[in-house]
Amino acid sequence: MRIESDDVLIVIDVQNDFCPGGALEVPRGDEVIAPILCIAPRFRHTVLTEDWHPANHISFAASHPGKKPFETIALAYGPQTLWPLHCVQGTAGADFHPRLHLPQAELILRKGFRPQIDSYSAFFENDRATPTGLAGYLRERGLTRVFFAGLAYDFCVGYSALDARRLGFPAVILRDACRAIDLNGSVAAMEAEFVKAGVAVIETAQILDVAARENAEEGIRQGLADAESGRIRSAKSFFDEFENGHGTPR
Repeated sequence: MRIESDDVLIVIDVQNDFCPGGALEVPRGDEVIAPILCIAPRFRHTVLTEDWHPANHISFAASHPGKKPFETIALAYGPQTLWPLHCVQGTAGADFHPRLHLPQAELILRKGFRPQIDSYSAFFENDRATPTGLAGYLRERGLTRVFFAGLAYDFCVGYSALDARRLGFPAVILRDACRAIDLNGSVAAMEAEFVKAGVAVIETAQILDVAARENAEEGIRQGLADAESGRIRSAKSFFDEFENGHGTPR
């Protein structure tokens, strides 16, 4: 798959609390960092998202006496999974993982900061109606196709990709640059939604292979052009020059 100038890489929630040792650890969550860093230079545009909850957020089990993490309750906007406290504003757990070095990112979008509503998607709160502003940003910037990586594949990455399709953006998930929670079959359920919505799921190698092939083809073209213009000498011409006394021995 070829990356175009109006594509954008959206890196979802690669924060300490979602990585090993974090409050809401995604199994092997830090393994997404290497493929993200490998693929990111191929994109002209990068956006990062960040879970950014107040300490009393409605999605925390601690906000509901008698409830435990990973139970489900009914809220005005629908079913809500209850989570351990995580990504609380201003805490180390909310920081990006220290190895996620993407200084070229053009936007950091914080979500989940409204106390009374959760936000999995980078585009909408969990009521599926309150926008984060990301869609408007992408449209004003002329960015038309979105690629997703990060955490977690079956929650924030997945809901972001589905909302992208709902908004008319072609959406691609880089599967090897994501890790999943897989809570009660959530991976299978999300992947079924991907099929219905037209979300593409690929490996980063499918982009890197195209880029490597294009680089090789450009190298060949440049080499032929140099040879035709005389900028490259053959080995024979070099040694002929040396033998005639014009070369400088090493």
